[in-house]
Amino acid sequence: MKVIAFNGSPRKKWNTATLLDKALEGAASKGASTKLVHLYDLDFKGCRSCFGCKVKGGPSYGRCAVKDDLTPFLREVEEVDAIILGSPIYLWSVSGEMKSLLERLVFAFYRYAKANDPAPTLFPRKIRTGFIYTMNTTDKELKEIGGDRNIAVNEMFLSKVFGSAESLLCFDTYQFEDYSKVDQEYFDPEKKAARRKEYFPQDCQRAFEMGVRLANGGPVPVAFNR
Repeated sequence: MKVIAFNGSPRKKWNTATLLDKALEGAASKGASTKLVHLYDLDFKGCRSCFGCKVKGGPSYGRCAVKDDLTPFLREVEEVDAIILGSPIYLWSVSGEMKSLLERLVFAFYRYAKANDPAPTLFPRKIRTGFIYTMNTTDKELKEIGGDRNIAVNEMFLSKVFGSAESLLCFDTYQFEDYSKVDQEYFDPEKKAARRKEYFPQDCQRAFEMGVRLANGGPVPVAFNR
């Protein structure tokens, strides 16, 4: 059992990275070998719309044709049993690095197939995927602005291409080590700290349990795992 995780945050020791570490701990507890890739360490860009992955019989059919730092990890995905993605929410969507990864990761295997096509994907087998989102907003605010639709779209594409997907949403995160040094008046630092103390350990446990499910083949939650 192999599990690979991609960190779409520029931070390696904060909310998103911590939850990804916990998810990989959960997978490792079931005997999986794990790897965490920090996207901001890599030199790569999003899809170039070359359609090399769609040319029948072409040298890159079913694979991203672009060659850069991301390429070896896209190849490694073909050998894993589960993928875990993690990103903070920036401007109501995933980070730019994560969006570029999704374009390269998903589109290469995605087919322009009819709704009833028995082979809607070029990925050779079914694997499990999980997506961890961290955000400074609340569940209510995310829905009001429509950010939950972006999450639903990601889940839809991951399910279609890889076979299954689940999402874990971590709300109202603690952004800064010292709020007094930041130009902001919107948030109450004491309330943010209190929430982190109470809820972030629960989010870490939920991430660990996601890793266990992905490695152990447990049931995928029907709705977003909040």
